[in-house]
Amino acid sequence: MSESTFEPAMQLSDLPEGRMSACQISGRKILVCHTRDGIFALDNVCTHAFARMNGGRLRGTRLICPLHAACFDVRDGRVLAPPAQQPLATYALRLLDGMIEVAIDPAAAPQVAY
Repeated sequence: MSESTFEPAMQLSDLPEGRMSACQISGRKILVCHTRDGIFALDNVCTHAFARMNGGRLRGTRLICPLHAACFDVRDGRVLAPPAQQPLATYALRLLDGMIEVAIDPAAAPQVAY
């Protein structure tokens, strides 16, 4: 069994509340969202049509895909509105000395390419 490791994503000061920012960590495309409810990390690839989620909109804890308006909850990745049927993968994160770090499991299934 492999263990997740935390890797630096971005400075918290670079991600104001109500914003999101994409990054790549260990070959995975990750989206970090800063909401009133906290900071969350998810796949940056829509499970419906593989669009980049950072091109969409963040409304509270709702993440809306730019392609077909599928909607996901950033807190747990669940689908809130179709056409998506599969949730977005989510990642543990932590804040360390002002740096947002995201945990990536090296044994996780490969991310769908887009």
